[in-house]
Amino acid sequence: MTDHNDVSDEVLEKTRFIQDVRDQVATVVVGQDEVVERLLISLFTGGHILLQGVPGLAKTLLVSVLSKSIELDFSRIQFTIDLLPSDILGSQILDQKSNEFVTRTGPIFTNLLLADEINRAAPKVQGALLEAMQERKVTIGNETLSLPAPFLVIATQNPVEQAGTFELPEAQLDRFMLCHRLNYPEPSEEREVLKRNMALGIRKEDRGAVVNTEFDVMQHKPVGSSEDLVSCMQAVNDIHVSDTFLEHVIEVINRTRNHPNIELGCSPRGGIALIKASRARALINGRNYVIPEDLFVLAEDVILHRIRLNYEALADGLTGQAVLQDMLRDLGATPSSISREA
Repeated sequence: MTDHNDVSDEVLEKTRFIQDVRDQVATVVVGQDEVVERLLISLFTGGHILLQGVPGLAKTLLVSVLSKSIELDFSRIQFTIDLLPSDILGSQILDQKSNEFVTRTGPIFTNLLLADEINRAAPKVQGALLEAMQERKVTIGNETLSLPAPFLVIATQNPVEQAGTFELPEAQLDRFMLCHRLNYPEPSEEREVLKRNMALGIRKEDRGAVVNTEFDVMQHKPVGSSEDLVSCMQAVNDIHVSDTFLEHVIEVINRTRNHPNIELGCSPRGGIALIKASRARALINGRNYVIPEDLFVLAEDVILHRIRLNYEALADGLTGQAVLQDMLRDLGATPSSISREA
């Protein structure tokens, strides 16, 4: 009989690699430990992630340094109203020498794709990206091409500016395994950000000089490889999930479907995502088994974007976050595991 309280050498080896990645990220990004954890969870489970936060929270820098830490390809697309599906997926162009059409692949053919402000693109473009996220392949002309592995979309939304945006419908939001809401850094973290920025200096180029940014001081030496990533993905699949934990997940999901304040409850995909994410969090924290805290800590990121309150709840001033936190408290969640204010 396997004792799941014994942490194997294999798990310890994975946690060392994970800590190396986190240390590398911390050389240029201050704080944001929670976001780094969510990105690693997405990477280890192959689930896409949506980040909601105001501009200036180092989202691009974070993804960029993460890709360099594990030697992964990285592309960024700024979504705008005039973006076309072919700008993301690619297109066929006429080769004037051979007089034949050749396929030119788009920026989606990468390992980490940052879809910046995804809600600013027209629904047709959003649909093209989300279809590729689901099927992990793209059809250009008559040719169907598989996307690289790993392939992870990290999309962002600005929660403040809504003018000229196209809100993602629930069915498309469901494609994102996690939706994480970023907060401003703590004062101590912000002080460190300012100190580091003041020390960046300049570099001379040609006859002038350029002010350095955080991107210029980023370490380009990887601390791991794609083999390490694959090894972690395998280890996540080996994390033990007890029958009791499984019942807790089913209970949470069913409560969202039967709650008097909720019009649209969580899909089965939400339950799958909750177990996958909990397994990855267990590995990140050096465990080979999941615990209820994994469920409670991740519930907001997994469930909140998959439910919709009814009119009466909205008229009473309730929020999805408050309703979800009440449900989690009923199931035994401690204040520290659902610490965010509703």
